[in-house]
Amino acid sequence: MNYHVFNGDADGLCAVHQLLLGNPVRTELVTGLKRDIRLLERVEAQAGDRVTVLDISLNSNRAALVQLLKAGGAVEYFDHHYAGEIPVHPNLTTHIDTSAGVCTSLLVDRHLEGKYCFWAIAAAFGDNISESANRLALQNGLVQPQIEKLAHLGECLNYNSYGETLEDLHFHPLTLYEAMARYPDPFDFIAESAAFKELAAGFLEDTRMTASLRPLLQHAHHTAYLLPDAAWARRVSGVFANKLANDNPECAHAVITIDRAGGYKVSVRAPLANPQGADMLCMKFETGGGRKAAGGINNLPENVLDTFLARFTEQFG
Repeated sequence: MNYHVFNGDADGLCAVHQLLLGNPVRTELVTGLKRDIRLLERVEAQAGDRVTVLDISLNSNRAALVQLLKAGGAVEYFDHHYAGEIPVHPNLTTHIDTSAGVCTSLLVDRHLEGKYCFWAIAAAFGDNISESANRLALQNGLVQPQIEKLAHLGECLNYNSYGETLEDLHFHPLTLYEAMARYPDPFDFIAESAAFKELAAGFLEDTRMTASLRPLLQHAHHTAYLLPDAAWARRVSGVFANKLANDNPECAHAVITIDRAGGYKVSVRAPLANPQGADMLCMKFETGGGRKAAGGINNLPENVLDTFLARFTEQFG
């Protein structure tokens, strides 16, 4: 039995798409919302099963990973988030690189020797590592209009992954992957897919809503926004955080959304000019994690918001 376990954002979607284009096997797909990062807990592999993990933190899935290995499963792990100590086991193969300019799809592209690199370029744009995306695009002979199409695709795929529940999303990530799976070439997906057209329309409508937002906290080197309790705000939170980072690369940003179960969800972007520290800040809180350039907190208690803002200021002020 094969399992492919992947984050539901642009990076996870494009990473699994590349791998399955390169090696089309029958597999059980396991994915979810952007913040559904403890996905290995959903896998009940047995001896002889193969589990491929893409774009979820090893550190957050350590216990489930160890259990899978004990059960005799073989695990191949592709990721760019903070991993902590990587277990040593004969059934574990890792492709982990936490450098700021790397995403999981770029690691898969490296593994596949560039065979489906256009999907990796879209993923890199979706993960807001535009310098790496542009470099790879130019190396592969793309011109500016093509690069802009892939950047928009990456943004739209990433946008679909943000929400408090699956009902907030335009598409379940698995449904979106199934729409992508028919297209080895992302330019054909952009031109022909009804799913992409619906996603792009939602992206445009929701991003327009951000024009009226005003910061909760604003200083020269760090800014925080508290978004309203609305589905559009939950959907657009990641895209909005990336836009803020791109528009002011010397500044760190935090985008805070209201968790309807209580407390807040937080997206953090380190300054693009110095993409360090987002993961370290978020890991100071119980449900936080991420990578150097971008991190998040899945549930920040309401009475801890002031503490977060103070530590955000300490980290980036």
